[in-house]
Amino acid sequence: MMGWGFFANSILLGFGLAMDAFSVSIANGLHDPTMKKTKMCLIAGTFGFFQFLMPMTGWVCVHFLAEAFNAFQPFIPWIALFLLTTIGGKMILEGLRGENNTDSTAPETSLSYRLLAVQGIATSIDALSTGFAIADYHWTMALLASALIAVVTFLVCMVGVRIGKRFGMKLARRASVLGGLILIAIGIEIVLTH
Repeated sequence: MMGWGFFANSILLGFGLAMDAFSVSIANGLHDPTMKKTKMCLIAGTFGFFQFLMPMTGWVCVHFLAEAFNAFQPFIPWIALFLLTTIGGKMILEGLRGENNTDSTAPETSLSYRLLAVQGIATSIDALSTGFAIADYHWTMALLASALIAVVTFLVCMVGVRIGKRFGMKLARRASVLGGLILIAIGIEIVLTH
C-alpha cells in the first residue's frame, strides 16, 4: 500500500543515496566553472538515471539472483573506490599540468560522456544494496521508489553543480585539483563506511 510513509521513505532514501553524487557534482562544477545549463542537466540527469537503475537492479537481483548478488556485494565499495580514484587522479593531474601552463587561464573543461557514466556508476553502485530495502515492494512500488530517488538525486546534483561552479570561478586552476581530491575522498569514505 502506497501511503505518505512510502513517499517520505523514498524521498529520504533519495537524499541519503544522493550525497556521493552531490559531492561529485560539486567537483564537476569546480572543474568547469563556465558550464552551460544543458551540461549541468546532463550531469544531474546521469546521476539521477544511475540512482534509478541501481536500486531496481538490486531489487531484481534480490528476487531472481540473490545468491550471486550476495557474493558480489563485498566488492561494491572497492569498485567505487577504484573508479573514483582513477577519475580524481586524472583531474588532479590535469589541474597540476594546467598550473604550470601560463599561456592558458581557463581550466580544462572536458567531461566526456564516458567519464560521466563512470562517475554515475561509481557514485550509485552502493545503491544496489537498496534492493534489499525495497525487496518487499511490488515491482510497481519499487519502480516508483526508484523514480523518486532519481528525481531527488537530480535536484540535489543540480544544486551541487551550481555550488561547484560558483567556487570554481574563484579557485581557477586549483579547482580541478580540489575536485579530484574530493572524488578520491568520497571513494575512501565509501570503503570505510560500507
